[in-house]
Amino acid sequence: MALWGGIEAGGTKFVCAVGTGPDDIRAMERIPTTTPEATIGEALAFFQAQRRQLGPLSALGIASFGPVELHPESPKYGFITSTAKPGWRDTDMLGAFRRALDIPVGFDTDVNGAALGEYHWGAAQGLDTFIYLTVGTGIGGGGLINGRLMHGMLHPEMGHFRLPRDPRTDPFPGGCPFHGDCFEGLASGPAMEKRWGQRAESLPAEHPAWALEAHYIALALSSYICTVSPQRIILGGGVMAQRHLFPLVHAGVRQVLNDYIQAPALTEHIASYIVPPTLGERAGVLGALALARAT
Repeated sequence: MALWGGIEAGGTKFVCAVGTGPDDIRAMERIPTTTPEATIGEALAFFQAQRRQLGPLSALGIASFGPVELHPESPKYGFITSTAKPGWRDTDMLGAFRRALDIPVGFDTDVNGAALGEYHWGAAQGLDTFIYLTVGTGIGGGGLINGRLMHGMLHPEMGHFRLPRDPRTDPFPGGCPFHGDCFEGLASGPAMEKRWGQRAESLPAEHPAWALEAHYIALALSSYICTVSPQRIILGGGVMAQRHLFPLVHAGVRQVLNDYIQAPALTEHIASYIVPPTLGERAGVLGALALARAT
């Protein structure tokens, strides 16, 4: 049986795995994201060790934080480009692994990777148009439209459009180094920590932070619903691990849309329309294995 390698390359950690799917993970390792040289070096050492123990890999899939260059004809195909992650700008991710491992390498965004994992094995099975959004260290979105992963001029940057902010109720100016109070600048995990002075996971469920967070997420989701018309929205990432946030988001989306879109998914079944990932924290790395399989 063919074995695939997968990397969920995140801004906080790289999750590396070898296997064939969710029920057959032969090896997995988490590597802190430090410098490109150290992090990529540790990931390469993991795959080289697994090849000695388990046998050859047919292909590798990389689902990477970004922005990234996804056009194969570009001289910077497979590069991380204008990231805010210190030291990672213009890093040749794909090339480093392809040269060292000498196998085909599939490459896409981390959120498209997670979406692909949910499409094959999780909450998006049977759908052809859906969104996967991660709300954590950053905010990013991807998914499928008519059965194809979202690509275009570059790839979606769903965390970086502007949201209306009332400075009377939220004086925090935002934490995005590029845009200030864009969605990511207002609602990512680091933005919550800067605004409230403590990490999001340490805030109690009754804290006013959660109502404000749900408000910003609902504004964003309502825009996605009006533009993409997804069959489902999957919300992953560390902030969304706080499950008490989901009912607040459901109510917020219905309030923002104000019954304009008459679809049962919104009017009757919103709790099964805006959902957590079935694969949980493994969505990204399993999506990377799916990228490898498709390469």
